[in-house]
Amino acid sequence: MAWETVAAALLAIAVLVLVLQPLVAGRPTGPIAAPALSRTDVDPEDTARGLALAALKEIEFDRETGKLSDDDYGFLKAKYTAAAIAALREDDAAASDDLEAMIAARVRALRAPPPSAAVPTCAACGPRLEPDAIFCSGCGGRLALPTGCPDCGAALPADSRFCERCGSRVAA
Repeated sequence: MAWETVAAALLAIAVLVLVLQPLVAGRPTGPIAAPALSRTDVDPEDTARGLALAALKEIEFDRETGKLSDDDYGFLKAKYTAAAIAALREDDAAASDDLEAMIAARVRALRAPPPSAAVPTCAACGPRLEPDAIFCSGCGGRLALPTGCPDCGAALPADSRFCERCGSRVAA
C-alpha cells in the first residue's frame, strides 16, 4: 500500500511538471517561422471562385430559412453568380495556358529525333520506340542491338563495359 502511494505521488509530480513547464519556460525568443504554403495547401474557399460559390450557397440557405427576402436574394444571386463566372473563366484561362504548354512540350519531346545509337531496329519493321526491347513488338523478330553509347552515341568496341568518350556504363 505504501508503494502505491509513492507511485501516485510521483505520477502527480510528473503531471504537474508537464503542465507547468510551458509556463515556467516562457516564450521562445526568436521569431517563429510560418510554414511555407504550396498551391495545394491553399483552402479552396480562400480563392475568388471559392468565395463566390460559398456566398451563393449561403444566400440560398438564408432564403430557404426565411432570413432573406426574394428581392434581396435575386440581387445577391445575380451579383455572386457574375463573380463566380468571372472566377471560373480566369481559372479556365490559366488552366488552358498550362495545358497548352504541357501539350506543346510533350509533342516536342515525341517529335525530337532519338539518338540513333540508342534505338534498336528491326530488319522488317524499322526503328522501335522501346529502347530496352530485345524483340520487335510488331513482328517478334530479334532486334539489332545498338553498337553505340546510349548517352553520347559514340561507337563502342564489342567487349567494352564503359564508353571511352563519356565514361557511362554500357551493357556488356
